[in-house]
Amino acid sequence: MYIPEQFREEDVGVLQDHMQRFNFATLVTQENGSMIASHLPFVLERNAGPYGALRAHLAKKNPQYEHLQSGSEALVIFQGPHAYISPTWYANQRNVPTWNYAVVHAYGTPRLLGDAELIELLAKLVQEHERPAPQGWEFDPEQPWIGHMLRAIAGFEIPITNLQGKFKLNQNRTPEDRRGVIETLLLSEDSLTREVAKLMRVSGVHND
Repeated sequence: MYIPEQFREEDVGVLQDHMQRFNFATLVTQENGSMIASHLPFVLERNAGPYGALRAHLAKKNPQYEHLQSGSEALVIFQGPHAYISPTWYANQRNVPTWNYAVVHAYGTPRLLGDAELIELLAKLVQEHERPAPQGWEFDPEQPWIGHMLRAIAGFEIPITNLQGKFKLNQNRTPEDRRGVIETLLLSEDSLTREVAKLMRVSGVHND
């Protein structure tokens, strides 16, 4: 990923927070010149190695199941909030439109999980995403119909060997320009657009 220095985010804690917040990510693999992407929910094991490890599952009928066994490197893309930026929001309007966004790329070589590890992964996913519900659904792998479905999927883990963060948030603009963008974004009815403004405020602590 092309990352100009002013947009580079290297704080591992910040990058891990981003991956957990936007855990429905894109898995990209390739084998023999064939490239495939799948969109999957991931669980981050923060303390596994220097950058953590990612766990997810997919259908065994998915061609990526074969890719996961090839020993080749995989890429997982965590796309965060993003927003169009109009030059009319700057104090200096002699500029062109741009796009502000935050994204994290995680690289590593996948390994398949065993049956017990797959069940542990699914239990974590369900627990995490059922938590807000008043009466959440319970995952019971002992149910025969669930056991039947488990045989059709495969779990995998990607120990992260390279972690890249690009938080493009107008760090190359003046404090006056940034304030104009933040104030405009905060007026949006879209929650992700407002979240871009909040990220700009945090990044501004270090860059303004």
